Amino acid sequence: MTKLRVLLVDDHAVVREGLKALINAQPELEVVGEAADGPAGVHLAESVQPDVVVMDFTMPGMSGAEATARLKAACPNVKILALTVHEDQGYFRRFFEAGATGYILKQAPAAEVFKAIQVVAGGGVYLDPAVAGKAVGKLFRNDSVKTSLQGDTLSERESEVARLIARGLSNKEIAARLSINAKTVETYKARSLTKLGLRSRADLVRYALQRGWLEDL
Repeated sequence: MTKLRVLLVDDHAVVREGLKALINAQPELEVVGEAADGPAGVHLAESVQPDVVVMDFTMPGMSGAEATARLKAACPNVKILALTVHEDQGYFRRFFEAGATGYILKQAPAAEVFKAIQVVAGGGVYLDPAVAGKAVGKLFRNDSVKTSLQGDTLSERESEVARLIARGLSNKEIAARLSINAKTVETYKARSLTKLGLRSRADLVRYALQRGWLEDL
C-alpha cells in the first residue's frame, strides 16, 4: 500500500510529536518530515515533496497563511491542511486565499484529522464542521446569498449542490443529503463550476470567500 506522505509544520514540539505518533499509527499515513516555522517548512517541503502539509497558523517570523502562499508557489501540487486553534473567519479566509484546501481545529478528534488529510490529498476541500456550520450554514440561510447564487445563473438544485460543496461535503455525502445519486451530484457540480467559470472544489470555496459570502462568520 502506498502511504500518504505528510509534513508537519508547527512551532510547538509537543504538538508535532503528538501528531506524528497518531499519524504514523495509521497504516495509510506517514510523517516524512517536521518543521518548527514557516520558512523551514517551505524549504523542507521543496526537499521531500509531501502529499499534504499540515500547517499551523501562529508561528514565529512567518504566519501559516504566508507560509502556505510561499509553499504553493514553490510546490503547486502539494496540498495544505490548516490545523489551528482559530475559529474566526479572518484566519479561515487567509488560509484559503493563500491556497489551502483544508481547515481543521486542533480540538478536533484524531479521526477527523486523518479524514481531513485524506480528503485534501484526494483533491477535495475539508472544512471543520464547527467552522462550516457557523460560516457556510449561516451564509446559505440568508436570502441575499440565495439571490446572489441565482444571479450567477445557477438553478436551485445547482445552488444546493454548490453550497454543500463549499461546506466540504463529498459527492456521496451530498447525494445522501439531497436523495439523489452521486453521478447526478457530479453533473450538477460540473454545471455549477462551468457557469461560475471555476475548475475545482477548492476554486468554489475561494470564490465564495472572494464574493464575501462568509463575511458573517
